[in-house]
Amino acid sequence: MALLRGVWGVLSALGKSGADLCAGCGSRLRSPLSFANVRRWFSSNFIGYPKKPMTSYVRFSKEQLPIFKAQNPDAKNSELIKKIAELWRELPDAEKKMYEDAYRTDWQAYKEEINRIKEQLTPSQLVSLEKEIMQKRLKKKALIKKRELTMLGKPKRPRSAYNIFIAERFQEAKDGTSQVKLKTINESWKNLSSSQKQVYIQLAKDDKVRYYNEMKSWEEQMVEVGRDDLVRRSVKYTAK
Repeated sequence: MALLRGVWGVLSALGKSGADLCAGCGSRLRSPLSFANVRRWFSSNFIGYPKKPMTSYVRFSKEQLPIFKAQNPDAKNSELIKKIAELWRELPDAEKKMYEDAYRTDWQAYKEEINRIKEQLTPSQLVSLEKEIMQKRLKKKALIKKRELTMLGKPKRPRSAYNIFIAERFQEAKDGTSQVKLKTINESWKNLSSSQKQVYIQLAKDDKVRYYNEMKSWEEQMVEVGRDDLVRRSVKYTAK
């Protein structure tokens, strides 16, 4: 399966002669396929394989989020996601089916395109490509996951007392490079008295409470919309 995903990295690095080979591959292909120069495959310029289709709920959320943001410009993403989740739960089955059918159609097209490209490559070419593409695939997967969580309004992790201090002082520092600023701020932190540090320690404790409460609410929302995969293993919620 990794090879199937990896072959998409070829698309951005190969030449014009592949245009004929992929004439029927559809609009999702980002660049033509060619076997004219094997050495060109091993490049740091791969755009990557195509994105997997969005699930029915993510597609619905992506459509609704700009609308809700326009209507509630001051609201947090987590608040908007909660409203969208409620709207999704109340959506008639006939309308939900439209999104589910779209996902199934896109998924089928995704699999067909991967198979179509795979057929054009020899086993040795696939194995040769796998080593370089694997790292890029994992990196892109992590990036997509991060973007999805941001879109779903996942709360930011709590900051330590030291990180809060750095963020505060870094904005105030004007001169020098980032490295110089961090070095100066680090020295300032070391020179703080225990009572001065206590202020930031308390802020960090407050931030942990904020994170706990926001995560609890967010994970409950994810369970309600069927995204149990995003809930921490040590936490169990029951959909309402």
